[in-house]
Amino acid sequence: GPPDGGWGWMIVAGCFLVTICTRAVTRCISIFFVEFQAYFGQDYARTAWIHSIVDCATMLCAPLGSLISNHVSCQVGIMLGGLLASTGLILSSFATSLEHLYLSLGVLTGLGFALCYSPAIAMVGKYFNKRKALAYGIAMSGSGIGTFILAPVVQLLIEQFSWRGALLILGGFVLNLCVCGALMRPISLKEDCETAPEFPEQNYVPETEKQDLKRMSICSPLIKLWPHERLCYCSWKEYDFLLMPGFMVLAVSILFMAYGCSPLFVYLVPYALSVGVSHHQAAFLMSILGVIDIIGNVTFGWLTDRRCLKKHRYFCYLFAVGMDGLCCLFLPVLQSFPLLVPFSFTFGYFDGAYVTLIPVMTADVVGTSLLSSALGVVYFLHAIPYLVSPPVAGWLVDTTGSYTASFLLCGFSMIFSSALLCFARLAKKIKRTHLRSLTGDTALKQHIWTNGAIAYSVTAELDERNVEFLAVDTNSFSNR
Repeated sequence: GPPDGGWGWMIVAGCFLVTICTRAVTRCISIFFVEFQAYFGQDYARTAWIHSIVDCATMLCAPLGSLISNHVSCQVGIMLGGLLASTGLILSSFATSLEHLYLSLGVLTGLGFALCYSPAIAMVGKYFNKRKALAYGIAMSGSGIGTFILAPVVQLLIEQFSWRGALLILGGFVLNLCVCGALMRPISLKEDCETAPEFPEQNYVPETEKQDLKRMSICSPLIKLWPHERLCYCSWKEYDFLLMPGFMVLAVSILFMAYGCSPLFVYLVPYALSVGVSHHQAAFLMSILGVIDIIGNVTFGWLTDRRCLKKHRYFCYLFAVGMDGLCCLFLPVLQSFPLLVPFSFTFGYFDGAYVTLIPVMTADVVGTSLLSSALGVVYFLHAIPYLVSPPVAGWLVDTTGSYTASFLLCGFSMIFSSALLCFARLAKKIKRTHLRSLTGDTALKQHIWTNGAIAYSVTAELDERNVEFLAVDTNSFSNR
């Protein structure tokens, strides 16, 4: 099993630095808005696309990051990502138009971040089991801590060296991703061996090489030993979790959650200014959000690792997403600085809380061996809502002349995400109790579980309770 410590803490440190260099740097790009607007003489909407493109590219290319780390190695993937992101920032410092920035700062830097982000997060999941939520809490807090420290530093750099100099220095800073990549020492788990594909035809791979392949994870750097057919089979094995009902429900709920949480970070400051809060106080609300986000990351991670809450992590996640939704629903009523401060505290805390639990939830659904691929897909699902929701919210503000409709849509979207998972869990429980009543106590002992799903076939006349259990793929089942 996972070592739950030792070199694992170095992996957490590496992942912490990766979240600073990717998520915190992305958030700090918004500080360049005013500079870009003034320099290129463009309106807010056209300039805002830069941030949207970085965010979207990071999430959209996340499966590519997983693919490279699975097929080559996590270390190579993150180092390559660091070089691409750094190149993007350095090229941006020579920009002559907004279109240039869309490509260099948006696409190239976003792609670099994508190659680093999901593989680094997946590595933490491979090294931790008992203290997984705490490890993720520390690793993901890099986003909040990084924003808190980098925001004033970037502002200072812009004042000292202009926006071009600041981007150049940021490009050098992002090269630290190569150091993070070097820390990501691969680990071979028993679960990986169990999920490694079987080779029915002997002529493909010699016995000795077959053993080596099994020792590695599903798809390893030894890929060159396999012909094309094996590669296709292997790639499919990596993504067969897409057909799990549990993962499908999680995917749909994440689409709604990502839609609901994104506009708030864009429109909180403009909303605060519109209700008469000063510029200084509005910026302070954003700082509170960032700092409390960190506290949410670490404390919620630690709490959900406690024995009493560990079994209920699913509901802790639902609760956190639902609370953020409720906060959004109340926001249009809060029209003064003293009322907006508690909002920033509550929203920031639960935002940090559920962000920590996303990888933990994904690991619970698909298992550790498929975590890298699954996280790639999960972050990929964030991309479209991230790209679409701020412009939709902006359109609603323009059309209705107030922020109420935008915030209500965000709130209901997050509450729906939480409710969907809740109904899915309840349906599963009802199905399980129904099955129990059908099969009786004796057959109950024969249940074979896989990731919470039961493979069974009731072929009896119910009087005789003649029950057969069919194992669909014994390799992927494990007794609980």
